[in-house]
Amino acid sequence: MGDWRVAGKSPRALSFLVAAGYERASFAADGRLARLQTMLALLPLLCGILSALFSVTLEAKLLAAKLEARYRGTHTLVATFLERYSENGRVVRSEAGVAYFRRPGKMRWEYESPEKNLFLVDGKTAWFYVPADHTVTRAPAKQSTDWRTPLALLAGEMKLSRVCARVEPATAEPPGTPGNTVLYCPLRGEENKLPHAASGAADNQPAASDESVYLEIVPTTGDLARVLVREKGGVEVEFKFTAWRFDPPVSDSFFRFDVPPGVAIVNAESSAESRP
Repeated sequence: MGDWRVAGKSPRALSFLVAAGYERASFAADGRLARLQTMLALLPLLCGILSALFSVTLEAKLLAAKLEARYRGTHTLVATFLERYSENGRVVRSEAGVAYFRRPGKMRWEYESPEKNLFLVDGKTAWFYVPADHTVTRAPAKQSTDWRTPLALLAGEMKLSRVCARVEPATAEPPGTPGNTVLYCPLRGEENKLPHAASGAADNQPAASDESVYLEIVPTTGDLARVLVREKGGVEVEFKFTAWRFDPPVSDSFFRFDVPPGVAIVNAESSAESRP
């Protein structure tokens, strides 16, 4: 009889190796099959999640378009507003009044309580007048860092894309009024400073302590109900709007600031003062 040994293995050992190899191959095939079955079982769930995400994103875009359409066709807008300034969750200042917006690029904020002040943008210059102090601060509108200035989009082309890098449903900011929808708006030029901002994923929205901007919208009408701005250091500025009026009769002179006699002018860029 010939020698049945192969590479030092007996026929019995070879039979064992063949059987073991078959079992390993069978086990690997079973493992791949199990993974495939798992993926197939998860596929409807994954498709449902993707569909939901697409639906939510689409809903946000449609709501943003509704907001734009609501205000784009008007020449003049008027609303009652409540402004709150908070630090570390504590309201430091609360003011109320009436805001006026006029195309192109003009607005007037009349503060009525707790004291009378005026913030006005005439299209080129931003003015902040404090009658009690007999002073008015002025700055080029484009250089103003006041959070009321971006709201001039209500007096412009009313395109959120001019202010927001994108809009998406807010994941951690509830509406101030039940039934309203809150959209997250990372500002243009700022979104790349946020962690993972490039992905655009909703779970990458900043925490409450980070810089963020939110727009609260009434879904049934497209009305802007609230603008919430959070800054680093626990600073929060909130604007609430009610009683919107569209194209009421308002004179152009209403959006021009004439410096009263004896009032000091402070130039915001240099803090230099002058008197007319």
